[in-house]
Amino acid sequence: MTGLLAGKRGLIMGVANERSIAWGIAKAMAEAGAELAFTYQGEAFGSRLRPLAESVGSDFMVDADVTDDAALDGAFAELQERWGTMDFLVHAIAFSDKSELTGRFLNTSRENFKHSLDISAYSFIEVARRAHPMMIDNGGTLMTLTYQGSNRVVPNYNVMGVAKAALESATRYLANDLGPEGIRVNAISPGPMKTLAGAAIGGARKTYKHTDQNAPMRSNATLEAVGATAVYLASDGGACTTGQIINVDGGFHVLGMPQQENL
Repeated sequence: MTGLLAGKRGLIMGVANERSIAWGIAKAMAEAGAELAFTYQGEAFGSRLRPLAESVGSDFMVDADVTDDAALDGAFAELQERWGTMDFLVHAIAFSDKSELTGRFLNTSRENFKHSLDISAYSFIEVARRAHPMMIDNGGTLMTLTYQGSNRVVPNYNVMGVAKAALESATRYLANDLGPEGIRVNAISPGPMKTLAGAAIGGARKTYKHTDQNAPMRSNATLEAVGATAVYLASDGGACTTGQIINVDGGFHVLGMPQQENL
């Protein structure tokens, strides 16, 4: 896919380490020729991100807390000052209290519900609003990450399922709002992946094994596959794709029950 994103600039939000889905996307986009900027929250994450950003030729890192309006304003002001315009944005940010990602959804606390929805869903609207002025002249692409727990019950996913459902709905509404200005908005839905975020969910190893054994492709998604999907969405080839939830999960989302040999 060399050259598909040549001349394009974009912001990657949510790289925690080299196993992050956001990093798989960033690496694929850099290989496709894109110029990248990154956000991080706090110096601890910044120190982990710095060598990764440098490895794809980026020296542009901005500290941004998505729950702080002033911090977001400052981050996008830096982007505006340095670049002026932007072609794509990748939102790979989600959070919930780990203690509530086990057991029953019934026991979700009000505080964690609000916090999870704020960070995992509402933040996409906030960053879209700020990216919009940088894309309004030439169009662009906004994308986020979701999971099938948004529309099917997944044990222990709990409040994150509700947050992802809200995120997917926001994706559709933003796609309708921004489409007249040439801005596409989509979500990628990988299956379970071995990431820092995924490990926080109770029973993650069993879930990963189950989908790996039962998906039509008999495998879970790879960082490379998710990254290539993001490159397509940000490229000119994705010019007419918007409002979509694109599954990159080996086909697991089509199943009604496990494969016969695993019943």
